[in-house]
Amino acid sequence: MDRRLGTPEILVVIGGCVFIVMLFVSAVFEADIRWLHFFQAWMYVAAIALTLRGNRWGYFIGVSAAGLWDYTNLFVTTFLASGLHNLSLWIQTGQLARPDQVIAVPAWLGNFLVVVGCIWAYFRHTSERKGDVLRFVVAFALTTAFFAADMAIFQPRYLPLFPRMLHPHAPFEIARAPDVEHDRH
Repeated sequence: MDRRLGTPEILVVIGGCVFIVMLFVSAVFEADIRWLHFFQAWMYVAAIALTLRGNRWGYFIGVSAAGLWDYTNLFVTTFLASGLHNLSLWIQTGQLARPDQVIAVPAWLGNFLVVVGCIWAYFRHTSERKGDVLRFVVAFALTTAFFAADMAIFQPRYLPLFPRMLHPHAPFEIARAPDVEHDRH
């Protein structure tokens, strides 16, 4: 295992920490999702810890967890679009009407940094890649199953997101009315 700390690992740490903080902030706004977010954060802690050790499982978990979250919020839910819309309104008016929606923007960016950092670290540190496609598929399946189990136990109302992930829409193909209910996860 290669333990060099460089830009890719720093991206994973920064992105993972930003997302964990956004999970905490989101839980402040919505108390009923606290346990969901508590356990969701552990996927990022694992990805960060393993990545810092140069362990390829950290890269696979990071890409799986963060990639799925970003994909879902770009192509399945309206959370990111609503966050960008409310951020734009905040910039234009100086009034932050929906901070619970604006947090989607740093959360998405944090996840993006995790994905970029994990992919970069993987290609920088891993020379022997035999069997890694299978390892990645296993990591993706287990990470997704963990997230689904977390939802099933603590917030089953979000489970319909999983079948919708198989039928994505174009990014930002949504109604932009501020009173539209927006998915968070």
